[in-house]
Amino acid sequence: MQQQFNDKNSDIQIWVKDKLVPRAEAKVSVFDSAVQGGDAVWEGIRVYNGRIFCLDRHLERMQNSAHALAFANVPTNEYITDAIRQTLNANGMQDGAHIRLTLTRGEKTTSGMDPRLNQFGCTLIVLAEWKPPVYPPSIKLITSSIRRNNPMFLDSKIHHNNLLNNILAKIEANYAGADEAIMLDMNGFVAETNSVNIFCIRNGQVLSPTPDACLPGITRGLVIELCKENGIPVAERNLSLTEFYTADEVFCTGTMGELTRVSEIDGREIVNKSHLEVLAEVQGYFRKLTEEWGTPIGH
Repeated sequence: MQQQFNDKNSDIQIWVKDKLVPRAEAKVSVFDSAVQGGDAVWEGIRVYNGRIFCLDRHLERMQNSAHALAFANVPTNEYITDAIRQTLNANGMQDGAHIRLTLTRGEKTTSGMDPRLNQFGCTLIVLAEWKPPVYPPSIKLITSSIRRNNPMFLDSKIHHNNLLNNILAKIEANYAGADEAIMLDMNGFVAETNSVNIFCIRNGQVLSPTPDACLPGITRGLVIELCKENGIPVAERNLSLTEFYTADEVFCTGTMGELTRVSEIDGREIVNKSHLEVLAEVQGYFRKLTEEWGTPIGH
């Protein structure tokens, strides 16, 4: 699975720092912290039917990540929301759009690691593209040799831009002809894939790895909430690869792909021995949520 370029995105307007600029002019300084050290935080947000989905939750996570990294002069949620709205309106986007929202520590006075060199405030980037969910109806996974970060080294609760760990795992998936790579934690339990959270379903119960070495994603959280609200058994616990190999259903969750079925892991076909269609039920609840929830874009 590889994303394809959409010609509709050729001339989009992109928010950089404090204004909209054409795609060809959308740039940050070579002194920006994102360039110098991957020192930034980000969110992926979807737009459905004139609404920005889960905007409040995404902004809360971004603010928490920026605070954990001790960013200074962080723009307010009101400022960020206005920048998002201006960007969407400038591009005429009301549906079928994905926003890559990035906040860097900002520009430095001179090249260096010390955050005290960042004296110009944060750099906000609102990159909105015409982009439907990127995954096919089902995907194939392999298990990566790259372990997922844990809080001993770099806490995944910070939604940071330092993604080399994940990119190395994705490279392994590419060479293996798979769509994504499962990443294990330091104890050998499943954490997540290189870009999305992962669930398995066994005998009607929805199971998620504990969010110790993975990001507790917003879509992941919504799935857990929807299960609880609709009487579907759900739990979080340590899960081994074998439990995923032998599950009735496996699926991934994330803003880019929503809820995506997994058909195969490491050459093992996922066989639904229970004949229960729990994933389809959860997907239905999620789709209904996208039709009803969200912050209006407005004008």
